[in-house]
Amino acid sequence: MGDALQDLYQELILDHNKRPRNRRKLDHPDRLAEGFNPLCGDRVTVYIKLDGDVIQDLAFEGKGCAISTASASLMTEALKGKTVADAMTLFDRFHNLVTCGPEHNGGGPELGKLEVFSGVSQYPARVKCASLVWHAVHAALENKQEVVSTE
Repeated sequence: MGDALQDLYQELILDHNKRPRNRRKLDHPDRLAEGFNPLCGDRVTVYIKLDGDVIQDLAFEGKGCAISTASASLMTEALKGKTVADAMTLFDRFHNLVTCGPEHNGGGPELGKLEVFSGVSQYPARVKCASLVWHAVHAALENKQEVVSTE
């Protein structure tokens, strides 16, 4: 990745960390799930409002590092308006991106701004920071009740 692109990616992560989008509690969500990363203490709760099988609204609360917060913010923007099936496919693509790198990112919906996390695979401890909220939204969409852990 070129220096200019890496600088742009860092700027996007910092922006979403400082001014997270959709960081709020949703009243009367159809689904919710909690996530916890015991390695660094990141905690997140995701709230989902569905219209049939379409994610009408999505929000999160919690505390975490810059990577975790930016991932939650960008995820909420990416998944709003998507079907549950598309959200699950995007989960798989994002998970492959952060665990295996961009070269192993198969077909499916485009990642768009989520590509900002393409370098995370080089830092195994950061993979859990970036993926925590995604595991929580996956559990919420499957209507699982237990707290999701990165361990």
